[in-house]
Amino acid sequence: MSNNKQNNHWDSEVDVIVVGLGGAGACAALEAAENGANVMIVERFNGGGATNASGGVVYSGGGTKYQKQAGFDDTPENMFNYLKHEVKDVVEDSTLKAFCDQSADNLTWLERHGVPFEASLCPFKTSFPSDKYYLYYSGNESYAPFNEDSTPAPRGHRSRAKGISGKALFGPLKEAIVKKGINIRTQSKVTKLITDNDGNVIGVECSEIKKGSFKSKLYRFMTSASYTLRYIMFSYPPLAKYFANAFKSIEKNGQTYRVHAKKGVILSAGGFVFNRQMISQYAPTYRKGVGLGTFGDDGSGIKLGEETGGAISGMDRVSAWRFINPPEAFVKGVLVDLKGERICNEMLYGAQVGELIVDNHRDEGLLVIDSKIWKQSHRDILPDKAKMFQAMCGLLNLYINRKKGNSFKELAAKCGIDEAGFTATMEAYNQMAQNTKKDPMGKLEGFVQPVLTPPFYAIDCSLGAKGFTCPNITLGGLVVDGETGEVKKEDGAVINGLYAAGRCAVGITSRGYVSGLSIADAIFSGRRAGRHASEQ
Repeated sequence: MSNNKQNNHWDSEVDVIVVGLGGAGACAALEAAENGANVMIVERFNGGGATNASGGVVYSGGGTKYQKQAGFDDTPENMFNYLKHEVKDVVEDSTLKAFCDQSADNLTWLERHGVPFEASLCPFKTSFPSDKYYLYYSGNESYAPFNEDSTPAPRGHRSRAKGISGKALFGPLKEAIVKKGINIRTQSKVTKLITDNDGNVIGVECSEIKKGSFKSKLYRFMTSASYTLRYIMFSYPPLAKYFANAFKSIEKNGQTYRVHAKKGVILSAGGFVFNRQMISQYAPTYRKGVGLGTFGDDGSGIKLGEETGGAISGMDRVSAWRFINPPEAFVKGVLVDLKGERICNEMLYGAQVGELIVDNHRDEGLLVIDSKIWKQSHRDILPDKAKMFQAMCGLLNLYINRKKGNSFKELAAKCGIDEAGFTATMEAYNQMAQNTKKDPMGKLEGFVQPVLTPPFYAIDCSLGAKGFTCPNITLGGLVVDGETGEVKKEDGAVINGLYAAGRCAVGITSRGYVSGLSIADAIFSGRRAGRHASEQ
């Protein structure tokens, strides 16, 4: 396209355009505006994205005031040493160091915009704490090899609100955006990035549903309904497909408008977990999983960047959340594959358990418990230890999603497990549990107990276990510069005027996931992009 904007028809002009109003987009818009930029947000739905639908957990450390109030002296260096095990080399060490150095300040920045947190420390292992607790160990901090060069510290800062806390995180951010006077265009979808003759991104072309029309009202109703029914859709993908097709139908023949961006365009439109075609193309192993997020996670932001010359990476990386607790007693069981081989330390964070099951064990996973653990598990799903959805999942696994046998031999036959391998694994585990209690896979001694008392139960933990859904999020995206957030080309050069943040981009969480890390990365990368764009 021409590099003379007078040869283009522009309907409006701003400094910075943010594409997508989720956690990353909200932080990018606020940061750019606070640095003096005139900002417009283009949002396909009503705003919120996966952040609003999430548990509202921010992985934050390095010495937050809530860590200190709970009696922990965390440092950025200590946080870096732990996260290096999780992040590996997906980003440069300098980027990870900046993430850790800025972590406590980013939490303070959220508070300044009205997001509430609390120092009440959860005393038991859980994937998501009950409403009594808002600070917890949300990763693998306490287990080998993660604790070999760092001191464990709780870094899961849950936004203070009853239930699923995502609204308590996103709501105040949106209120701050409205108070700041930032222009939000909802029911509006970016269909094209506009570039000049040198390949610099200078604006966007959008399609918007006419405000006040029947289509607009129907679209708003469908958006609210899809949000209300999101948990059902996680378990029943055909319903998700129905909504996706309905949205596309309503969006047809929208009103076209073009906006000039004087400083930059920031893509923050989420991942692609709700795009089954892209999942089949890039991560076919994870097709049996169910998408976790919103319909905005359709890969459209990533595609916009790719069509403009942006490089992509990590598209095969998917986080499969195979949480086997609550109930907490489940981690006392033994997780095996169909060869009878033990898979991992059962206390590991659910996303790592899912990764090991799918990538290292052919999507074969069975959690073996005995009658003692089965009875204890009922006490571990009471309201003071588990939320309703966790209790329901626990009951499903205790009574339906399992097979039962009076001996290891009988259980192996019912489940199709290699009997010799399974028996050898269980005998070795029980011998260790009765004697040294020193688990070679690193399970903490307090959770090591023999699995000896029949009847025995095997709970299906594979990705496609019936009824026991395994939520997935995608981790790959556009390659960005670690200091600025600018999108890179295949040759490593940046595309001037184009940024990506959150799950649209390769970031801190693109190698692996622990609770709160994706939102923390959205805050970090969103602010980074907003800050740099506003300075151009």
